[in-house]
Amino acid sequence: MKKIVFFLPVLALLASCGGAGKNDQATGSSDGGTVQIDGSSTVYPITEAIAEEFQAENKNLKVTAGESGTGGGMKKFGRKEIDICDASRPIKANEDSVATAGGIAYYELPIAYDGLVVVVNPQNTWLSSITVKELKMIWEPGAQGKITKWNQIRKEWPNEEIHLYGAGTASGTFDYFTEAIVGKSKSCRGDYTGSEDDNVLVQGVSSDKLALGFFGFHYYTENKDKLKIVAIDDEKEENGKGPIIPSEETVKNATYQPLSRPLFIYVNKSSAERPEVDGFVKYYLDNAADIVPETGYITLDPAIYAQIKKRYQDKITGSLFLSGKSSVGVKLDELYK
Repeated sequence: MKKIVFFLPVLALLASCGGAGKNDQATGSSDGGTVQIDGSSTVYPITEAIAEEFQAENKNLKVTAGESGTGGGMKKFGRKEIDICDASRPIKANEDSVATAGGIAYYELPIAYDGLVVVVNPQNTWLSSITVKELKMIWEPGAQGKITKWNQIRKEWPNEEIHLYGAGTASGTFDYFTEAIVGKSKSCRGDYTGSEDDNVLVQGVSSDKLALGFFGFHYYTENKDKLKIVAIDDEKEENGKGPIIPSEETVKNATYQPLSRPLFIYVNKSSAERPEVDGFVKYYLDNAADIVPETGYITLDPAIYAQIKKRYQDKITGSLFLSGKSSVGVKLDELYK
């Protein structure tokens, strides 16, 4: 990974704090401060890479990152157990309410794009594309115990069982997929193999000829030789005609729908008043465009990064996604005008 030089005002600010006092009381650390992060396993590789570079230039600071899933991270965020929550979906109204009740103001910072992919085993010779309606037939709650074989979706497909793999229920990927495909977040059949660890899903699909699964684009790019990607047709001409294969281009230009999405970090405003957290967040935003592609994800447009940096600089808190409307298919360039 390329070396990125971190500008030094944060260190100067830490030095002016004496490396103790308020900073150490807030973090319980005597080595300059700790930034505590948890949440999405999808966002984790980006945060881990950013943290590695940040700590290389700031050896007296510590960044700890977990991957308990977006839902798990949001619970910790609402309990003030972490400074930053990685999220693979926007914050939900009930999570915002918990934060508000606990006196937590927060910054919502998109940091990259991701696409959710539908994959099958390479030995699957019958499936190269699928419609959103067909995916709904497979994954909606009413399909449990009823839609169990491939030829129930298309008659020409084999009379063999479908073995399903997908994100666990604590995952933001699960929330986004179910909202995009079924029409309601967390509305899903329960008889599938689920995990918050996408590597478990990769292993399951790659070893099962009859498997069909979904997870983040990043994990597909790391395992292309083990998986076969499926094109998605949302049957809406405004998003591109016919089945669309997920790629950097189709995710970024939003023609791969409805499974293109932004990724986020949510930052506790009080935490950001500590110099180590503020320095890490600024470093994240300044260097995301360089580091995101190295982790297999897709960068935002420069103009969007500029808008997000300005919102953070101007201390604008709260979410732009709590209008009551679905966040599926929302385009950041329109949202951040």
